[in-house]
Amino acid sequence: MRLNKFFIVSILFFTQLLLVEAKPIYARLYKQQFGYMPSCLSCHADGGGSPLNNYGKVFKDNGNNIAAFAKIAAMDSDGDGTNNETEAKAKSNPGDKNSTPTKAGAWLDPASLIPKEVRLSFATTQTWQLKDAILTSADIETAKKMGASLSAADENTIYIPVENQYPVGTAIIFPATFQGKTFYLLLTTDKQLKIKQVQVLDARDVPAAKSSKVYSSFVGQPAQSLPEKTGTSLEETIHTAVKNAGVLLYVRLKGA
Repeated sequence: MRLNKFFIVSILFFTQLLLVEAKPIYARLYKQQFGYMPSCLSCHADGGGSPLNNYGKVFKDNGNNIAAFAKIAAMDSDGDGTNNETEAKAKSNPGDKNSTPTKAGAWLDPASLIPKEVRLSFATTQTWQLKDAILTSADIETAKKMGASLSAADENTIYIPVENQYPVGTAIIFPATFQGKTFYLLLTTDKQLKIKQVQVLDARDVPAAKSSKVYSSFVGQPAQSLPEKTGTSLEETIHTAVKNAGVLLYVRLKGA
């Protein structure tokens, strides 16, 4: 039986996951500072790509770099009575008031890292693989040739549902910015990277994004092959964000 190309690439990718540690830049900085790799929940409310929690916000506001950890060390970002540095060193989550040095919780458990909306999009899936999308200069150049503008700031987490030992699709949460305000979208695809759905996750700052009619136009299209849009309307902003996310999926899954 002839194997789907996505299956072949994914099998190679999953094997590679066991051999190579690849994490987004800010998580790598966290490990450099505290000696262990955090989950996305340290800075994000509900997994990689979702809105920042208070710890993520102060880290960003103080430089998004290694020096920022010292600047925010004495703060208590999650309001649980313990400062950020003490929590991080104790392997509790400085961004979650329910995670403390005496009761850290399961925030470092891989099983807790799949956002609720992602799980609901693949309701029958029990097994997941997480790929941290690190963008090399070659990836960024490839994306540019495909009509997408990506940078290191777009590094993200790709959620891959697995059934019967094979991947059955992908999901990615990503931001879009309209008139200086950010909202968050979820893109899901099938195993061939054809778009299944684009939905709004958080548009409290851009309420009009919830009622846009553009989302249905993406369904069934190859994620990496959406045409370019250069306008500044809300619909064109959404289109550009979805295209960038689709190309990110493509270049990090090696053209599957």
